[in-house]
Amino acid sequence: MSDEQFAAAPEWTVSEWLNVAEPLNLAALRGRVVVALAFQMLCPGCVQSALPQLKRVHDTFDSSRVAAVGLHTVFEHHDAMSPTSLRAFLHEFRFDFPVGIDAPDPAGGTPLTMRRYSMQGTPTLMQIDAEGRLRQQTFGHDADLRLGAAIMALMLEAAGG
Repeated sequence: MSDEQFAAAPEWTVSEWLNVAEPLNLAALRGRVVVALAFQMLCPGCVQSALPQLKRVHDTFDSSRVAAVGLHTVFEHHDAMSPTSLRAFLHEFRFDFPVGIDAPDPAGGTPLTMRRYSMQGTPTLMQIDAEGRLRQQTFGHDADLRLGAAIMALMLEAAGG
């Protein structure tokens, strides 16, 4: 596919970043493949499959070439999924990749990044190429081998191969 077929990934609107010294944004991650996961810590599919998979991506690939990023996108059970609860959850499960808290809609609707990406729910996995274009967005879980192959293809593309 030609480059024109892929739109720039919308910037994330994050109220707070965890597990990083400085806030992240897509412009700062340019040059790396970005694997981002929108999740909720009370989502069974996120906890059982998607978050462990993102940790494997984070632990497997060179962070100078692939950025694994979580986006805590809360659209239900707001009181139970506070930033304090999220910090404890990340610590207990040893999820040490960067996690941004998707900014809530001031009017009480869908969180801002979730709306911007037209997500159906969680987990949602996004693959963003080194040029900042959204190449794949999947609602639900994808197989490790398929994701690994897609990441490698984007890495080869970024290297000019």
